Amino acid sequence: MFTIKKISEALVAEQKFRIKQAVKAIYQQSVESWDEVTVLSKDLREKLKQECPLEIEAQIFRSDEDDTIKALFDFSGDKVESVLMRHKDRNTVCVSSQAGCPLGCAFCLTGTMGKGRNLTADEIILQVLFFNRILKKENERVTNVVFMGMGEPFLNYDNVMLAIKKLNDPELFGIGARKISVSTSGIIPGIVEFAKEPLQLNLSISLHAPNDKLRSELMPINEKYPIEKVLQKINNYIEETKRRVMVEYIMLDKVNDSPEQARELADLLKKNLRELFFVNLISYNQTGKFQPSSRQAVADFKKVLESNGIEVVERFRYGRDINAACGQLATNEG
Repeated sequence: MFTIKKISEALVAEQKFRIKQAVKAIYQQSVESWDEVTVLSKDLREKLKQECPLEIEAQIFRSDEDDTIKALFDFSGDKVESVLMRHKDRNTVCVSSQAGCPLGCAFCLTGTMGKGRNLTADEIILQVLFFNRILKKENERVTNVVFMGMGEPFLNYDNVMLAIKKLNDPELFGIGARKISVSTSGIIPGIVEFAKEPLQLNLSISLHAPNDKLRSELMPINEKYPIEKVLQKINNYIEETKRRVMVEYIMLDKVNDSPEQARELADLLKKNLRELFFVNLISYNQTGKFQPSSRQAVADFKKVLESNGIEVVERFRYGRDINAACGQLATNEG
């Protein structure tokens, strides 16, 4: 796999501006072949072809229902997924931070893969670059990145932050900090560190239940980091950064979607968080024993939250026909 470090090593005997030209061509211009980098001599291009080939191997799955594209990468034998979700005003890539995940959330197929390993920063940014190459054909680019794919970002904190800095770097991807979001299941040390970061990044907390009993059944990590302790750290984060936090809540039929649970959730959030938060109700892409909540159940749940003064948005399912939920392709591929 090519990296900035490998390119720099290959061009170590050249003037420094040659390295900048090569890096700019790859990460800003999204070239797919060194032959396109005509600012470099033919000899240098041949050398880079041999030492830093630019191919990115991935299986592509395109949805017939919407503009979603899913990619399945093979990083040194580890299957890793990313998804491009296209909207009228933005192109968002959901990236993975780990191959597999050690948390074992009951509704997530990635958890069935076990912990695999942490991805490197280069493996993370390569996921974005891959989709930039696709979008380039339509004179577009990735505008937003969300760390909501496979793995828990705060269990790979250093590599995730290094990747974010590269994504934000105007000489590489140039994606604004406010367009980069990180989602955590509630890893408290990560939340504390994230509050100290100087970049104006977005934070999301995967809650998915209004009480510890249910959340522990759905998300075993809750035993280590229970709801109120997590929300206390989230509240500290809000106070320190003055940035809004998104509370993610996946809607599971007859599991966590009753009006009574909506009222419990409203009480929980109003008790523990200051005003700079909102709830994102997520339509579930079915992956196993759970079923997605009905549209009526989602509407009723949303109504209860809004009647309690809580701002609510909805995230709809993308790419159902291409198994766009995390872990579906990797587990199918074995």
